[in-house]
Amino acid sequence: MLRRLCVMFLLLAGMGLMQTMARAESLRTSGDPQVLNRANPLKPLPKSPLGISRQLSELPHAPTPQTVRLGRWLYFDARLSADGTISCATCHRSENAFSEPTPVSTGIHGQKGGRKAPSFLNQAWTLYPHFFWDGRAGSLEEQAKGPMINPIEMGNPNHDAVVARLRTFRSYAPYFDEAFGDERIDIDRVVKAIADYERTRLSGNSAWDRWRAEPDSDDDTQDEGYGDDKPAGKSYTDGKYVSAEVKRGHDLFFGKAACNQCHLGENFTDSLFHNLGVGYDPGTDTFADEGRYAVSRKVADLGAFKTPGLRNLQERAPYMHDGSLKTLREVVELYNKGGVANPMLSPKIKPLKLTGQEIDALVAFLKALEGEGFEDTPPAVFPR
Repeated sequence: MLRRLCVMFLLLAGMGLMQTMARAESLRTSGDPQVLNRANPLKPLPKSPLGISRQLSELPHAPTPQTVRLGRWLYFDARLSADGTISCATCHRSENAFSEPTPVSTGIHGQKGGRKAPSFLNQAWTLYPHFFWDGRAGSLEEQAKGPMINPIEMGNPNHDAVVARLRTFRSYAPYFDEAFGDERIDIDRVVKAIADYERTRLSGNSAWDRWRAEPDSDDDTQDEGYGDDKPAGKSYTDGKYVSAEVKRGHDLFFGKAACNQCHLGENFTDSLFHNLGVGYDPGTDTFADEGRYAVSRKVADLGAFKTPGLRNLQERAPYMHDGSLKTLREVVELYNKGGVANPMLSPKIKPLKLTGQEIDALVAFLKALEGEGFEDTPPAVFPR
């Protein structure tokens, strides 16, 4: 009986290994440097688009073309997961502004997580070093490490397993040498390269950015900041880049609605945590997800989640940490009613008393933040 069980175990293990190898082989791979270099050429670091004032070259430990090229391969390489099915790009998709179109993420073996993958656009700069919805990572590098060993995401038992697997793909070694000065592969270099690629995903030059840089001649609310409430009765006119409705939404965002209390700066986020009541059950006085509290253990952080940036929202539906709101209008309506009442509701969340037209204007403003410059597709060929 014992012998039969051992045989069955070996057969199943062998089948699992063969399946992983088959999935890995589904990637087009090569050991030819010319083929690899054509598939993923070295490129200069991108210049920041209109609306982003800083440059990647100014960062401490700035990315290089070499680390970014290596990171681009690693980011899209599903062989980093335990069964060869999940890459970083599985959940953080370029076509969804490096978020995803589902309420929550799906990992190996079809397992569902509890949260939606947040976008990392423009995350080369943050006001505070908080990553993930609950801020449990202190850098993009640390954020890249987490999913690799999460049993329901990439499913590796530890980071050593990731490194050991990568070392079997010998054609990666010259690119680690190019990026870091020698061929050593370790987890810190792996996540540094992935994080440097992520830092290059910049969004800007939106219609709103162009309007702010080149105001229309008949605008009468232009100032050195972002704008104030329009006095009642004032009219708005369509301009070169944005509509009258967008202009009205702009003034509401920075005025009556006070969205910029939390959605501030070039990235429209304070990088802090706030409770809106999403996921709260008044019947049990509990949250479906404890949010920041799970990290800080501070009662005030129960149900609080990181303020997301607002660029390219149209590609990122559904919204909130649990993907529970399907449209931008639903999001604005949640804020308009003052969130969901609960004992830890943020003091910044209050009923806004917006009219239907004002809600429409805010949604139009948010849509005017659609930027460009971050789009990408996987390399056609990966190191063998």
